[in-house]
Amino acid sequence: MEKKKLSCADCAVGNCDWERGKFPGFCMTTHMDGAVKKVAMSEYEKEEIFRVMKCAAETEYEGYGTLTRVQETIEFAKKMQVKKIGIATCVGLLRETNALAKVLRKHGFEVVGIACKAGTVPKVEIGIDAQCAEIGPNMCNPVLQAKLLNEEKTDLNIIMGLCVGHDSLFVKYSDALVTTLVTKDRVMGHNPVAVLYQLESYYSKLMEEE
Repeated sequence: MEKKKLSCADCAVGNCDWERGKFPGFCMTTHMDGAVKKVAMSEYEKEEIFRVMKCAAETEYEGYGTLTRVQETIEFAKKMQVKKIGIATCVGLLRETNALAKVLRKHGFEVVGIACKAGTVPKVEIGIDAQCAEIGPNMCNPVLQAKLLNEEKTDLNIIMGLCVGHDSLFVKYSDALVTTLVTKDRVMGHNPVAVLYQLESYYSKLMEEE
């Protein structure tokens, strides 16, 4: 049987956060390709990349354990001197998006939102199996969402509950920085990590080999 390569996904130590020198034998910190790290670190020398990291670090520090994700997003946007915010939203979260837009506008931001079904393109039109239309005839269109927000020249885009995979395409095609406010999970009330807390009980079936 092929030996499993261990990584940070298998670590229960987390010493990279605070201490140096007490790493597990497979630690990615001590076993990584130094050339890759050097290239990665050189990216932070770029003015815009460093600016994002600096604003993110300050937002984390100033709101650690006290600010909600909505508040942190607002503070980050202010530090980045963002003027226009785009929202790529699921149509199932239009009420929440409407509330978010009101909050953002109260803080002085211009806001434009594009729903996933904008354009009303039938799924079958691009070759998606007809059975997928049973839960709705029109396709989610993350590429169009990104393109429309690019046309609006947004400074920062927020994902509001796009489906798995659709969020990936939106990030790929967005010209502006993207942050996620809501991660869709229809079963768990948009709290997907809840499943991971129940692997020894209600969701133990996920640990069964296929």
